[in-house]
Amino acid sequence: MFPEERRASIQAMIDEVGRVTVSDVAQRLGITEDLVRRDLKQLADEGRCQRVWGGATRVENVSERAMSARLTREAPEKLAIARKALALLVPSQTVYLDMSSTCVHLAGLIRDAGLELTVVTPMVDVLATLMDAEHVTTLCCGGTLRPQMRGLLGSLATETLSHFRFDVALMGAYGVDAETGEVSTFDAEDGLLKQCAMGRASKTYLLCESRKFSAFGSWRYADLPDFDALVTDGANEWACERVRALGCDVL
Repeated sequence: MFPEERRASIQAMIDEVGRVTVSDVAQRLGITEDLVRRDLKQLADEGRCQRVWGGATRVENVSERAMSARLTREAPEKLAIARKALALLVPSQTVYLDMSSTCVHLAGLIRDAGLELTVVTPMVDVLATLMDAEHVTTLCCGGTLRPQMRGLLGSLATETLSHFRFDVALMGAYGVDAETGEVSTFDAEDGLLKQCAMGRASKTYLLCESRKFSAFGSWRYADLPDFDALVTDGANEWACERVRALGCDVL
């Protein structure tokens, strides 16, 4: 195999699953780990991957971080996940809806289902969706408005959440590493607020479309076993099996 063909094969692996390890690439291509490291270095130098300890990940598209871009992307998958999440709720519960585009879809389903709940959220779009839902008591956790996140963050938001007890917390993520089990966001304050909400909940579910198994944020806020279950579209069977192997149910 010529060097260009070899690097193209490695690039295809990275694009497919989002993350590769040196040992896995060496085994799959039948080459030495030193050769893999040199190829990954060249790919990284060309801006085609990002080097991490023991391997490489795909290059993050920074434009995908903005919530405004995420709200309309993969809408059918997010709606399918939201329908599964709705089935986990029962009347009279106090529920936390995270700063998540999937939670906006879920808020719409809660509104249309007539389910009587108390909903606490930091997300402006969730608040707007539930504004006319008379059967839902909607509470905002306060904080500093972050337009890029379309939500409220900071010490005031975290302090407010610390006084609640949630029956269910429905969480979002920017990325999920099915190899290590790390669940991440790209904003530290968002990560701290998520950790606070999870710590105040009896049940916690991660809402995540399969695309996010190849995305990696810069701030780890939880590990997959911290959740009662992952609620996903099931399109990535390999990732779902890895999640189960790490001790997290998949719905």
